[in-house]
Amino acid sequence: MAVATRVDPKSYFTPQEWSPLARRSPWMGLALLAHAWIVIGLAMAVAVAAPGWWKLIAIPAAIVIIGGRQLGVAILMHDAAHACLHPNLKVNDWVGNHLTTGGLIDYRNYHLKHHKYAQQIEDPDLSLSAPFPITRLSLRRKIVRDLTGQTYWKQRWSGLVKRIANRKPDEPLWPILREAIYGRRRFLTGMVVTVAVTAPFGLWWVWPVLWLVPQATWLPMISRLRNIAEHACVAKNEPDPLRHARTTSANWLERAVIAPYFVNYHCEHHMFMHVPCYNLPRAHRLLKAKGVMPAMLTAPGYLSMLKVATAKAA
Repeated sequence: MAVATRVDPKSYFTPQEWSPLARRSPWMGLALLAHAWIVIGLAMAVAVAAPGWWKLIAIPAAIVIIGGRQLGVAILMHDAAHACLHPNLKVNDWVGNHLTTGGLIDYRNYHLKHHKYAQQIEDPDLSLSAPFPITRLSLRRKIVRDLTGQTYWKQRWSGLVKRIANRKPDEPLWPILREAIYGRRRFLTGMVVTVAVTAPFGLWWVWPVLWLVPQATWLPMISRLRNIAEHACVAKNEPDPLRHARTTSANWLERAVIAPYFVNYHCEHHMFMHVPCYNLPRAHRLLKAKGVMPAMLTAPGYLSMLKVATAKAA
């Protein structure tokens, strides 16, 4: 197998520069995670408290904000997969597995293969970026599927429905359902607890509208846009480790609703995958000051990257 070429930090940083970049803070990662959940809670509270017709503005805004922070929670789980959320590995793994999206160990085993074989034929994520560039019509169709919940249904539930529909005549249903319930236990527990707490106050709609809808619509779309920015139109079997992934400049609005917690510094992340996400902006500034940036794969913004990714003629 063709292992992707690695970057030696000593090639770009002095020991004095590298040490603070590689250092894992005992509080910064936890603070970012607390921030994600606080923003989700505040967005829900504002949507609930909005009077009358103001709900027509507050609820859609909350869906966008909450979907962005749902991605943020997943990004921080990704940091935990790199052991970057906390310097104590036990704390890192417990927090990453219980206070984020969960499934940390399985994700880590999968994701580290992506780094090991980045943009090589053995990269398990290569299929996500290989089809690009595509046409604008194709991207519009994908975004419509995302925003209407079709992508979410296909990824999360259609396999279970198909498994039940295709079971053999003598095959019992309960083992299939038991396995599905166990695999979705966090999702189901969150649903039951939230509805049980809110329903007595007439707020039964909070979970389906302010958690499920963002998860099923906005989150799939921005996850797609994030992946396009990171790896679309990167050459397969790319030998240059500075061009295995793309860093995309993001303004404050994009950081709020599309690219939370420094996820846009993806080239730096692939170059130095054990640098915590909150240190990536500093790494970016140092590399820029050293004149490395022209050799790296970058984009001036998400819209400009979408133009590149949809450059295929109809």
